[in-house]
Parts: sequence; structure tokens; C-alpha cells
Amino acid sequence: MTIVETPTMSKTGSVSIRPYIDPEQTNQGLEKYEMVIFDGVAHEEQVACIELNGIKRFLTGLNEFAPEVNRLPAEMKQAKVTEIRKVVAELEKQLAGNVLDTEDKEFWNKVVLLKPNNEEFWNKISIRCSNQIVYMDPVTNPYDLIKVYAIEAGGFSIVARSFEEAKSRAVPPKFYLDKAIETVGVKTEVKKIRNKALSELQKMFDKNSNKLMYVCKVVDSNSVQYKKNTPLDVMYDNMDKYITGQGVERNERRAGESFLSAAALDPETLKIKALIKDATYYKIIVPKSDGFIYHLESSSLMGRNPTDCLEWLKNPLNDKILGDMLNKVEGYWNQ
Repeated sequence: MTIVETPTMSKTGSVSIRPYIDPEQTNQGLEKYEMVIFDGVAHEEQVACIELNGIKRFLTGLNEFAPEVNRLPAEMKQAKVTEIRKVVAELEKQLAGNVLDTEDKEFWNKVVLLKPNNEEFWNKISIRCSNQIVYMDPVTNPYDLIKVYAIEAGGFSIVARSFEEAKSRAVPPKFYLDKAIETVGVKTEVKKIRNKALSELQKMFDKNSNKLMYVCKVVDSNSVQYKKNTPLDVMYDNMDKYITGQGVERNERRAGESFLSAAALDPETLKIKALIKDATYYKIIVPKSDGFIYHLESSSLMGRNPTDCLEWLKNPLNDKILGDMLNKVEGYWNQ
């Protein structure tokens, strides 16, 4: 007997739980051997629950009353409720011989096993992960289907919901849920962004060294290291490392998008953004205790953040201060 295919499972290819190995993150040296935990060790975890007023609610992903479902827009919420009921009804039939009508107003009162507060049932749902890939078959194995929904609901802290989420976490997880097509899509999308950014870098290196210097200043936290006499190869190498996630921004997608965003700025905006960063370092403009940023010499209030300062400096009424700032900061750039 097979479980009816659901929207979550359709067109995802193979499904598995895989070790998440980031070669850029140190993990007691295990990353060198493509391991996330020591050989022979496994991590096992029961599905998590939240207790409120003495009532436990398990994070199953199959609860139409869960906060994450209630927050959805009306149309999306209805679609999600329909999906949940469809899956719960099929699981009830598979595991308890309990036939349910998904349109029944008393649907949840007639559910036997899959109620989100059924402690006896959910305490038995757990996952065990090691350095070996855990292959799953949610289409034909009801317990695998249950675990996939629980993982996607955040029910297991040791497993990220996806490869993309694993990459974005500040503290990388040990494991992630891998839906083959989705994971390949994420990896390909990141590669496209990275390759596009590297192409823009090459164009600037070949044809526009001034722009390259300003982009370096905008994206690099250590902006003052770049001057007019900084070798192009140094700037190229630093930006290559930044784009590929080896700089201050470890996430390749965000790094690539940040570089492309800076490269797409018009020349005036790009130069002023670089100016603001270095003027802050040289204390030509300073933040004060009232939460605003001031031009120190004239005591002119420029705004609350660099974006405000950018708009303030673009205003023709402030051309004199802009020229003064450029004269001073370009003096450092020409050293």
C-alpha cells in the first residue's frame, strides 16, 4: 500500500538526511575527512515539543492550528490545511485503520494517532544520524513521511530544514534534510550569482581600476586599506576571496549579491558610499550619543545611518561640505 503523494513530496527527487560539511568551518579537524562527528558515533533525538499551561504540543508539521499555519495569508493557509488533513487522513488509515473525511468539521476529534498532543505516539518518533547518509522514502514509508514533516516544522534541532538553511545558519548544523532537486537548485543558484560577480570583477580589473577601488571600499569592512596606489592584483585577490565566501561574509550568496549590488551603483553613489566609510574611520563624520551622525567640523546633522548620510551628501545644498570631505579623504587615498 502506498501513501498518496503530497505537494511537499512531489517533484523533489530522492530524500535523505545528510551530514553538513563546510570545509571553511573548523570542526575538530573532522571536516578534512568529510565527517561531522567521530566515527562510530551517532546523534539521536526525539521530536521536540512545546509545553504551555501544562499541555504539550509536538512540532510535527501536521498541525493545522500551529502558529506558523495561522500566520499564513488566507489562501495559502487554506491550501496548507488541506495538505495537512490529506496527509493526516492517509497516515491514520495506514497506521490505525482509521478512515477519515478531510471535510468533516469534527476531523481532529476523530483523529486517533496524529493529534499534535498525543504524547504516547510522538515520544516514539525519533531520528538517528551519523556520518552515513540516512535515505528516506516518504512516499511509501509512513514513518519517513512523518519525520520529513517534523523536520520541516523545526521538530529536530540537529537537522536543518534544507541545504540552504544549513548554509545560512550562524552556527552550522551537523545534518540537513536533502531533497535532491531543491538542493541542486540552491547550489546552482549560488554558483550563478558567484560566477556573475566574478565576471563583473574581471571587467573592472581589465577596464575600470577606479571603480574597482570604490567597490572594494564599499564591500570590505577594512575599507581604508585601499588607496589609489594599491596594486590591482591585491584588490582582485581580496574581492575574489570575498565573492567566494572567504572574506568577512562567509555566505557565498550574500557575498555575491553584495558585490553585484555595489558594482551596479552609479559612479556618484558608489564614490560617496566609499567616502562615507572612510570619513567615518578618519572621524571626519562621527556618530554622537543622540543617535545621529554629524559632520564634525561644521556640526551639521547628516542623519541616523549611512543611507541617510548618502542622501544628505547628494543634496546640492550640501555641496560645500561634500567637497570638503572629498578633499580630505582623497588626500588619504592618494598617499
